[in-house]
Amino acid sequence: MIVILDYGMGNTGSIINMIRRVGADAIISADEQVISTAAALILPGVGAFDNGMEKLRTFGMLPLIEKRVFEDKTPFLGICLGMQLLFDSSEEGALPGLGWIPGMVKRFDFSGINKNGLKIPHMGWNLVIPKQDHPLFAGLGAGVRFYFVHSYHAVCSDEHHAIACAEYGYSFTCAVQKQNIFGVQFHPEKSHKFGMTLLKNFVEQIC
Repeated sequence: MIVILDYGMGNTGSIINMIRRVGADAIISADEQVISTAAALILPGVGAFDNGMEKLRTFGMLPLIEKRVFEDKTPFLGICLGMQLLFDSSEEGALPGLGWIPGMVKRFDFSGINKNGLKIPHMGWNLVIPKQDHPLFAGLGAGVRFYFVHSYHAVCSDEHHAIACAEYGYSFTCAVQKQNIFGVQFHPEKSHKFGMTLLKNFVEQIC
């Protein structure tokens, strides 16, 4: 059973529908007993960085999640804000992040370049370029596109953790991995066949 963590932020309904469409069992839950037996965990997220961290702590699920991720090696996928929370900090807020992947989250900065009318937030479909032959992107081939809505992007301290990038004014990291921890900045649940394939890969090749 895949558990989509319910902490009051994120497109949980859209994600569970997409997970079920690829043939996997999934549930939206904040229940400790359910989380403790999950085959994989998904952390969605829409909104501000500090609010996300506050919600995780308020719901009281963080110690159990960290046990599942670090002791049990449970596959974990952060989506959008859920990916950003994996990092040490964000320019958007004052609270520390989870610190599971070294680095920080920065606001798009087009100063010093010809931004050609680019607006913040970055919103819409964009090409995603995997940096390696990665199982998360298996079968997607060239020209893979995902749907983005964000004003901030992750900067990894160790580039080995960056597994895909996209271009918006400049190249930025849009997917990460460290051991059993994965994150994507885009919304696979809004990305039609590309998102369905990515979530199917997560379920079948990683979980």
